[in-house]
Order: sequence, then C-alpha cells, then structure tokens
Amino acid sequence: MAESETLSPAEQAALIAQLRSESAALREELEETNQGVLALYAELDNQADELRQASDLKSRFLSYMSHEFRTPLGSILSITSLLSDELDGPLSAEQHRQVTFVSTAARELSDMVDDLLDLAKIEAGRISISPAWFDMLDLFSALRGMFRPIVDASAVDLIFEEPVGLPRLYTDDKKLAQILRNFISNSLKFTARGEVRVSASLEGTDRIRFAVSDTGIGIAPELHDALFEDFSQIDSPLQKRLRGTGLGLSLCKRFAALLGGEVGVQSEPGVGSVFFVIIPLAIAAEVADEH
Repeated sequence: MAESETLSPAEQAALIAQLRSESAALREELEETNQGVLALYAELDNQADELRQASDLKSRFLSYMSHEFRTPLGSILSITSLLSDELDGPLSAEQHRQVTFVSTAARELSDMVDDLLDLAKIEAGRISISPAWFDMLDLFSALRGMFRPIVDASAVDLIFEEPVGLPRLYTDDKKLAQILRNFISNSLKFTARGEVRVSASLEGTDRIRFAVSDTGIGIAPELHDALFEDFSQIDSPLQKRLRGTGLGLSLCKRFAALLGGEVGVQSEPGVGSVFFVIIPLAIAAEVADEH
C-alpha cells in the first residue's frame, strides 16, 4: 500500500491561503447574489404595491363616479315619471315621445352605472355570496314578469321552458338572476324578430345548465373569445344604435365564477346565438365562505 503524500509546511500554508482566498471570493459572490436577490424582492414588492394602489384607485374611482351619477339619474327618472303621469297637466303626443326618450336614456345610463359599480365591488373583493335554497319556477316567473313590458312592445316572443323534473338549487339566486337578466337583455337587443328562449337542464349529476337562445343576428366565431372580456362590444350596425358599457357579459363571467361555474356561447351569424351558464346544483361551502 503506497504511503500518502505529505505536504511540507510551506505547501500546507500555501494551500490554506488558497482555500481561504477561494472561500472569501465565494462569500463575496454569495453576498453580491444575496444583495441582488434582496434588491429584486424589494423591486417586486414596490411593483406589487403600485399595482395594488392602482387597482384600489380604479375601484374607488368607479365606485365614486357610480354613486355620484345615481342621485341626478334618480331625479331625472322621477321627473319623467311625473311628466308621463301628467300630474302637471296633459302632454301632447310629441311631448310624450320626448319624455319617453329621456326616460329610456336615463334608464340605460342607470344600467351602465350599475355595471360599473358591480365591477368596482368585484375588483375590490366586496361582492358577497348569499346562497339559499330556491325553486327555478320562482326564478323564471320573476324574470318573465320583469321583461313582460319590453316584450309586449316588441315583435319578439320571450319563451320560458318549464323546468320539469329539475331539483331545487342552493346558490345565490340574485347573482344567477343577474346573469340570466343580462343574457336575456342582450338577446332581445340583437333579435329583431323571432324568439328568445330560456331553458334549464341537468349537466351531469351535480350541475345545471341555463341557456338563453335567440334568432338574432348571430356572432362571428372569431369574436367569441372576446365577448366575455371587460368593455367588449360587437362591431355591428345594430350595436352602433345600442348603447352600453360592454361590461354585461364580463360581469356574467365573473358572477358565474363566484358561483363556482362558467359561461359560454354558441353562435352563427344570421342564425342566432345561445348564451349559457353552468353552475353546481349546490354551491360549495368553501366558495360561499370565501366571499
């Protein structure tokens, strides 16, 4: 067995000095890396803080503007209602037409304000979910009554299919109603003649699919992905005559997510569209608790 090579004192001292030098260089490199990581963390924290501040500022601005608009809009709607009731004297046909125009414009603006306020609440995390057991017959009945005045004055039939054999739901009925309200309202806007049909069916064993189909203008396939984005609007001659924030479908998507579900669309230009939302029959307890 060969004897291990021994170093002379001078060689040992040189090796120790070399190791110390390499160790010092490594420590210095590690220190520089650590400083770089700390600086990166600080920069990321600053950027995250700036993003939070910007998001909070946007939410506060939307909320403030929405609240500021509500008071004058309420006054306008009250005045137009008094004028329509002719409490201050009879109106001519032209005056009635003008009052109706002002009232309709004010209601459209009020709807836009409500959309902006909902968006601000969602982004600020202040939207609450209040699940309860309810029957779909009651939901459809309420929606039918809400749209009756609009449908009576149009050439479009609004049909609610009887939800036969479907169980009761445990979810936030107000959020679900708002989703369906937006779907129905959109379909009525873009359907000049024919029908808008609302239906519900089981999707698997634990989910339900609500669908709103129409015989309207339809939507090109390349536009489907953008429909549910904030401030998205269809570029069509009919759209140019109809005012809106482009938030309705975006809010539907966000509300559906809050309910543990999803939204979607099937559409063909010149044939019509089907907007649908699929949600659990019973919202999960953890989803409700998060909000």
